[in-house]
Amino acid sequence: MINKKFLAVPLMAAMLFTAAGCTKDQSASTSSSKNDKSPVTFTYFNAGAAGKDLNTDETTIGKELEKQTGVNFKVEHIVGDVNTKIGTMIASGKYPDLLVPDQGIDKVVQAGGFIDLTDLINKHAPNLKKLYGPYLNQMKDPKDGKIYFIPFGASQGYAPYPDIQQSAFWIRRDVLKEAGYPKVKTVDEYFKLIEDFQKKHPQTNGAPTIGYTSLNYDWRFTVGDGARHAAGYGNDGGVIVDTKTQKASIFANKDWMKNYLQKLNDLNAKGVFDKESFVSNYDEYLAKIASGRVLGFFDYQWEVSQSLNSLAKAGNDDMRYMALPITFDSSTRDAYVDPPAFVNNRGIGITVSAKDPVRIIKYLDALCKEENQKLVMWGIKGQTYEVNDKGRFYRTPEEIAQTQDQKFNDQFGFTTFDWYWPVGDGLYSDGNAWGPAKQPEVAQASYTEGDKKLLSAYGIKVFSDLFAKPENRPWYPAWSAQLEQGSPAQIYDQRSQDLQKKYFAKLVLAKPSQYNSLWNEFTKQYNALDSKPYEKIMNKVVQDRIKLAEQK
Repeated sequence: MINKKFLAVPLMAAMLFTAAGCTKDQSASTSSSKNDKSPVTFTYFNAGAAGKDLNTDETTIGKELEKQTGVNFKVEHIVGDVNTKIGTMIASGKYPDLLVPDQGIDKVVQAGGFIDLTDLINKHAPNLKKLYGPYLNQMKDPKDGKIYFIPFGASQGYAPYPDIQQSAFWIRRDVLKEAGYPKVKTVDEYFKLIEDFQKKHPQTNGAPTIGYTSLNYDWRFTVGDGARHAAGYGNDGGVIVDTKTQKASIFANKDWMKNYLQKLNDLNAKGVFDKESFVSNYDEYLAKIASGRVLGFFDYQWEVSQSLNSLAKAGNDDMRYMALPITFDSSTRDAYVDPPAFVNNRGIGITVSAKDPVRIIKYLDALCKEENQKLVMWGIKGQTYEVNDKGRFYRTPEEIAQTQDQKFNDQFGFTTFDWYWPVGDGLYSDGNAWGPAKQPEVAQASYTEGDKKLLSAYGIKVFSDLFAKPENRPWYPAWSAQLEQGSPAQIYDQRSQDLQKKYFAKLVLAKPSQYNSLWNEFTKQYNALDSKPYEKIMNKVVQDRIKLAEQK
């Protein structure tokens, strides 16, 4: 299952490493000058996302930050299995200066791979402390009260997205167009549209049309998430939380999960479901969507943004996608749009191998200045955004087109600094949205004629108007709960997800006559797992966060 931008996924089996001799005084530094700006290059490893390895000073944003601080980072991205790479670091005791371990973060903390940032923040990072002020207590390790890493996304107030940036069932626009722009609410209506269109149009640009595809690679496992959202629940990782009772429970054995997987099984039998869904890697999945051959899929916008941007750049509105809040029945309130939240189980940390922790924390502090947050989110005034006479940020059509170009974003630095660094969210002190994606002026100025036709057909001003506003869910995201490695709860979580990955593929791809027996086989094994320790911890997290919210 997917949990973003930070995903509570099972971690590797514990690899024992004793960090003897690897502790470092976090206040120590090779820099003697308080305002040292001498050139220096540190190493940064990002296990959270694949990408092009580079030096930050090769980008416009990185070069500007280097002018301010003297610091450049040699950035390396994950290739292959995350657990294997992080495990190798832990076993050797050799780390980059800055590390984003993604799903391996608990193991790095447990192995003593990160230094305590508490004193560094207090002494050298006033801007970071200001940005993360409301969340500093939540950043402390529950065992020893130390801060080992800086999470991504410190909310500065709620700013809704004009367009969907989170989860949805996506459908190719010409499917809606040919059907006369019907109101599509239910799972059955959604898949019927796709099935009928595929029958009429078995080819797309000379290649077989794919009715519905899914992403199931590494930690990117979206099959169950589609069912959860169709049932009206938000993304809380391995549990669903009833908004009325505020109780958390596991859900892979629910009747609605059985019905959803059976629907996919039926689509598979008809040739509508993409049989490669359970073997395609992430790049292959993105390529399918970017080709325009796919009629529908469930996913998170941030996960497929590269493909969506490519299609937008191609200029054929009919081949682009529209996000829909699909549920099992029309009376179910959808919960696709997430409320504001602070995710504290993923982040970036300074390792015990760092050559100069003070210079590094000062760089991160500089990054947290409001003007630099605007730099990494909006870019440079006159180049990537403008300001009107009321102080509102906007982008011209040319700037919008430019920032939809992946090559430009790579060169400018938007790709490198998009996430995986200390960053805010919400609203700046001047009332502008933290990022362009939440600024209504940018969304409305970016709409093509095809966008405007869709908006008009559905009687909405922005695409998120189709979706329900988020309910108050102070526990969100429950998936950010920290599970102690090797604990009964963590072991259950891992075994549960492994079992789902194994059987969901079997259930979807099986002959329809075998479905019920396979479901019984799956639920027998699933129910045999001891879920009580896991549900107990998740319910404690939910209740603790509710109490914390009530105190504010």
